[in-house]
Amino acid sequence: MKLHELSPAPGSRQSRKRVGRGIGSGMGKTSTRGHKGQKARSGGGVRLGFEGGQNPLYRRLPKRGFTNIHRKVFAIVNLEELNRFADGTEVTPDTLLESGIVKNPRDGIKILGDGDITVKITVKANKFSQSAVDKIQAAGGKTEVI
Repeated sequence: MKLHELSPAPGSRQSRKRVGRGIGSGMGKTSTRGHKGQKARSGGGVRLGFEGGQNPLYRRLPKRGFTNIHRKVFAIVNLEELNRFADGTEVTPDTLLESGIVKNPRDGIKILGDGDITVKITVKANKFSQSAVDKIQAAGGKTEVI
């Protein structure tokens, strides 16, 4: 098979409907909009969520709680992911980013104690769970809150 022999599956691609090109276009004089009415006009139509004057869904449903705008979201790293580092390594947020363990550090990095750690490393992060601190120290490593 060559590049010029490639073609999409039959029926998977459709040409765009060109409207507003006159009576001879096959779309008629009203260009698929029907006769008169709000939706036939230029700029016509209703806003998002409008239900014809009926009380809309977003007003009918009860509102509960609030969103804390000061909430901090931490990037989570489990202990088992730190086993890829060599003994004596200092693991910082930058090294976690470079190694691909963390893609977006958000408001900081939190180390959780899921899994076991076998290497002796120094871990610097914004937060630690107590179980993570215990396991890192049991393996001979150190933790440091930055």
